[in-house]
Amino acid sequence: MSDHNDLGAFLDLGWQRLTRGVADRRAAARHPVFATVSPEGAPEARTVVLRGASRADGTVEVHTDGGSDKVMSLRANPLAQLMIWDEKAKLQIRLSTSVDISHGNAVVDRWQNVPDGSRIAYGASPKPGTPIPSAASYTKLASLDWFTVLTCRIESIELMQLVDPHRRAVFKASAGWAGEWRVP
Repeated sequence: MSDHNDLGAFLDLGWQRLTRGVADRRAAARHPVFATVSPEGAPEARTVVLRGASRADGTVEVHTDGGSDKVMSLRANPLAQLMIWDEKAKLQIRLSTSVDISHGNAVVDRWQNVPDGSRIAYGASPKPGTPIPSAASYTKLASLDWFTVLTCRIESIELMQLVDPHRRAVFKASAGWAGEWRVP
């Protein structure tokens, strides 16, 4: 392991685990918890699939159905947090983000890369979250019209690693990603 007190190396570790989550289906970062606040002010959390991570842009990307509750919540309050627990590295990654919602012509390039078998996740009639009389009383649409890309602009990255001794740091975009140690 690199120097335990090296903030830059710690941030490098966080980004390495994030980018691995995009490329490796078995990586811990592949399925972060995505937390938002409902229009009524209630907390909401769900598991999503990490589809992109760009250190250069300071963003991560998630795809979703445009009719989902998370999109409605983000339209009311465009802030979200993603949380990953990476058991292998004993590392918790928390990303505080502001989210841009894109769909339609703006995301055709991403839609082209979605495998046919996965497209069924985008679009349903009635829309996601609607009460139905039985478990299968809906139709999947596999529709570009409902395919939505959430680009999460990272405002801060908090890393906490449960090694001996535990270590925790926060890195802020507004500070040029300079980090500071925090008590775990």
